[in-house]
Amino acid sequence: MDVMPLLLLVAGSAAVAGVARRTPAPAPLLLVAVGLAVSYIPGVPSYTLDPHVVLPLLLPPLLYTSASDSSYLDLRAQLRPVALLSVGYVLFATVVVGWAAYVIVPGLPLPAALVLGAVVAPPDAVAATAVARRVGLPARITTVLQGESLLNDATAITAYKVALGAAVGEGATWAGGIGEFALAAVGGVGIGLVLMAPLHWLRTHLKEPLLQNTLSLLIPFVAYGVAEQSHASGVLAVVVVALYLGHRAWEVDFATRLQEEAVWKMVAFVLESAVFALIGLQLPIVLKRLGEYQGPAAAWYATAVFLVVVVARFVWVYPATFLPRLLSERIRAREENPTWRGAMVTSWAGMRGVVSLAIAFAIPSTMADGPRNLILFLTFTTVIGTLVVQGVTLPPLIRLLRFPGRDRQTETLAEANAQAQASRAAEARLDDLLSDERNALPPPLVDRLHTVLERRRNAVWERLGQVNPVTGESVDDTYRRLSREMISAEREVFVRLRDHRYIDDEMLRALLRRLDLEEAAAFREAG
Repeated sequence: MDVMPLLLLVAGSAAVAGVARRTPAPAPLLLVAVGLAVSYIPGVPSYTLDPHVVLPLLLPPLLYTSASDSSYLDLRAQLRPVALLSVGYVLFATVVVGWAAYVIVPGLPLPAALVLGAVVAPPDAVAATAVARRVGLPARITTVLQGESLLNDATAITAYKVALGAAVGEGATWAGGIGEFALAAVGGVGIGLVLMAPLHWLRTHLKEPLLQNTLSLLIPFVAYGVAEQSHASGVLAVVVVALYLGHRAWEVDFATRLQEEAVWKMVAFVLESAVFALIGLQLPIVLKRLGEYQGPAAAWYATAVFLVVVVARFVWVYPATFLPRLLSERIRAREENPTWRGAMVTSWAGMRGVVSLAIAFAIPSTMADGPRNLILFLTFTTVIGTLVVQGVTLPPLIRLLRFPGRDRQTETLAEANAQAQASRAAEARLDDLLSDERNALPPPLVDRLHTVLERRRNAVWERLGQVNPVTGESVDDTYRRLSREMISAEREVFVRLRDHRYIDDEMLRALLRRLDLEEAAAFREAG
């Protein structure tokens, strides 16, 4: 196996994503644009997007990171709008886009057109999360978009299987499709519910760091693989497990949490970067397979399908947002009042991504070459169109609509009050422990425990205080900087002692790790 193309893909996409962090352009858009440009450079390897790699190997960890970072409580509070988008909208888009393609493209069979509709129906979890993080969407809209993109793949894949069965003459029916969807959904959720408690137990009882990190990396693949082997939805199984583990992460050892956070940030960064670069790199492959559909006709089909995809989301989102409130007093009493601005952003934020392309590449050769190649081409142009057009215009749209920003002072006050309550509980617990003679400590150490607690309690309030007129730093910033300078001085001494052979490298690593943990604690303590 030639590893150089893979190395070039990972290194190149990571470099472009790193550059994007220093520019106003969102990383997904820059990666797609660079991928499109690089795909025509002579000598660049051909990167065919293999669905047998993307779906079982890339999708589970990307879903896992997105779901574990989501809020189970927020998602539960927005379950109704999420369900309307992840199930209702996907089926609606499948039918509308499929029928439009059937009418627009001469000779395209209706089942094949519905295959296209199912392929381009689901907004992508990676695209939605990446863009939402960058543009700073309001919390409720972000929750709805993330929840939709986490759950809609199960609906789309089932609709795709039913339409594909009809397209290749396997006699699939919509009644059978509904049963298949119910089985996949119930089975995926059920397997996730069965797996989540044992996996959480393992996370809380393993003490070896290597085993902890290995388990963490295996969890999404285990959930996905078990569900798929049972003909259930691997997507739903991964999401259920990730939401539960993220909700109960506070029960895991602090060292495990720190390690997992670092590992998964790296994994998500590499995979997201490679995925968006792969999308752009598919252009030569897609054009080579286009076959009989060429020139202005192909451009017209691509433009028309893209417009139908965009308009269909508006047609669904606005009624789904406001009609339930008009018809149900219970919904009006229980849920926050939506605004037309929120519906506008939700409608415009339906970017498609790598899942749609992977499904399109998975269409078997039993389908006629003409419709198969056209579906692949229209899927590619729809993905690129939504990423570029909607992704580029989404940030200015949000600024134009003037959503209220986050109230930092109110958030800091809430954090300070929470810390004050926690500190009072910690002080009571400390006094109770010190009253037991088995916990006797010298007075300086007792004072140190109280000082650390006092510092933690005051750190949040200090963020609301005045800045230093000379340096422009807050008290919090100054404390953090001085802590780092002290630790840096210690680190230099340890290295110098190692260089003079007073201590060996093994002892140096142990001492540096202790300083690293203290520096991390000081950083977090300072906010």
